Amino acid sequence: MSASRPLVPRTDLPDVAGHAVPLARPLDWVGMEGIALPVRVSDGAGGQLQVAANIDLSVNLSNPDARGIHMSRLYLQLQEGLAREAITPAGLRHLLQESIASQSGLASQARLKIRYEALLQRRALESEFTGWKRYPVEIEATLSEGHLHLALGFSLEYSSTCPASAALSRQANAERFSEDFAAARPLSVEVVHDWLESERGMAATPHAQRSRAQVRVDLRAQFDELPLVPLIDALEAALATPVQTAVKRVDEQAFARLNAENLMFCEDAARRVASVLSSDARVERYEATVSHFESLHPHDAVARVSGTNP
Repeated sequence: MSASRPLVPRTDLPDVAGHAVPLARPLDWVGMEGIALPVRVSDGAGGQLQVAANIDLSVNLSNPDARGIHMSRLYLQLQEGLAREAITPAGLRHLLQESIASQSGLASQARLKIRYEALLQRRALESEFTGWKRYPVEIEATLSEGHLHLALGFSLEYSSTCPASAALSRQANAERFSEDFAAARPLSVEVVHDWLESERGMAATPHAQRSRAQVRVDLRAQFDELPLVPLIDALEAALATPVQTAVKRVDEQAFARLNAENLMFCEDAARRVASVLSSDARVERYEATVSHFESLHPHDAVARVSGTNP
């Protein structure tokens, strides 16, 4: 059997990239969207995870006489760069610098969007169990004239119990208590305790629903790590009722107590989110949308809030 010959690139293939450009003008952005590649991200516990990502990458075409950019160079540079670089501000800057350099003078700006699902381990409220929870993430990085602009978007889910419904339920419970014990004199603690534990002791329950906070922040450039996990932790602490993973009965009861202690309209939730983002030194500007997927109505209750930090 003869030895295989090394592959020699052909030099006689046609290249139309150098042809004259009709309607010549520079272009704002040229590139690719929906690139499937693995990326390395923080696992929130000091390590890294490799996850599947959906990526958009583009550069400006600043030379009006150039027909197009070097698309294959851009893709190969991105693939090689992500194999080396974890997703950090410094790593993103390097990827964008290499994207511009790959165009041999055709581009002076680059923009990258990375979408993936962060997987974070979360402890149960009371029991010893843990479970994984996913958080959709989008990172947008733009490099222009040496300045890196970073935006971080993500969403998280929580439970919201309606304050108005809770008040109406308390009233219904009180009215039933009055009906059931109108003639009872005297009342012992044991009798009331047993009544409260019975089905008669719950005349009504407030409506609650799974809810979602969608957040986008423009980040200041002086931090070494993307603050995804710290921001998620701070927002879940402020909302106080994040959805759970592994749940035993003791955890479910603790979750019910948290809901009772944190009754929220969508307006209340939006203010809680804003209180976190407006006080974070890493955040330059923020915008957030909270959506309560109503169990009472066929439509959602939504509140939006935004701000710029000094």
